[in-house]
Amino acid sequence: MHEPVESDLLRTFLVVAETSNFSAAAQRIGRTQSAVSTQIKRLEEAIGETLFERGARGVLLTRQGIQLVPYARRVIDLLNEAAATIRSKPLDGPVRIGIPEEYSQTVLPAALAAFAVRHPAVEVTVSCDYTTRNLAALERDELDLAVVFDWSDQTKGEVICIDPTVWVTSMVHRLHDLDPLPIATYRNSTWSRDFALRSLEQIGRNYRIAFIADTGSGLKNALTAGLAVTTLSRSSIPPGCRELTAEDGFPPVDSSKVVLRRSTYRSTEAIRELAEMVRDAFQPTSAPPVA
Repeated sequence: MHEPVESDLLRTFLVVAETSNFSAAAQRIGRTQSAVSTQIKRLEEAIGETLFERGARGVLLTRQGIQLVPYARRVIDLLNEAAATIRSKPLDGPVRIGIPEEYSQTVLPAALAAFAVRHPAVEVTVSCDYTTRNLAALERDELDLAVVFDWSDQTKGEVICIDPTVWVTSMVHRLHDLDPLPIATYRNSTWSRDFALRSLEQIGRNYRIAFIADTGSGLKNALTAGLAVTTLSRSSIPPGCRELTAEDGFPPVDSSKVVLRRSTYRSTEAIRELAEMVRDAFQPTSAPPVA
């Protein structure tokens, strides 16, 4: 049986892997070169594999060493996160955040789950609503944070990603070939008139409104049921559906910015912490603007 792997050995292993040199690694972590060599030898004995090939100019990772790198990073990252969580001052109090429904089952759960683990005493209230309503609530001091779509050139707030809106069709139902095109749209939405419908008019595409919904979930239901094509944020296209591209004759609807807005009435450490986690949660969604 092999001995358990100590986290301190993994930390040294990662530094050696980054520097490709025992001497440079020793200088970075403040130990002697012999101490670093001893630690790597102990790690290799614990794992039962050679992790570095020694050469005249330094060391190179073996195949087993390359395999170990991502696992070592995960272990060290978790230990660092646990230490930061335990050391951090407990936060409490309410935080009110508004977010578009498009992200209520993707980005939002990731951010709130991480926040709840770190700050269980904070009471978070979430409002899933249209951008205009969340902005109005922010102005009325009913929200502390709001994630909104911004189509203007004079953005107020922090741009956290670009998530273009595109036309989407079901892979099973080829409704995008029909004339007129059956579309699903939001009820009483100026955005639909200003962007979605205008994009079809600009390419001279005949359409008819076949489905009206109040929520993004309603639009997705119409899409997957084969009742209509619709517009969605690229990051929220459901399984079994695909983006309609220029090859299909459909241009992008917009390249709107996703913006994090903060209340001017109240600012607490809990609000700032949640804002940071929301920002981090959106990073995988980031995409360059569509030309």
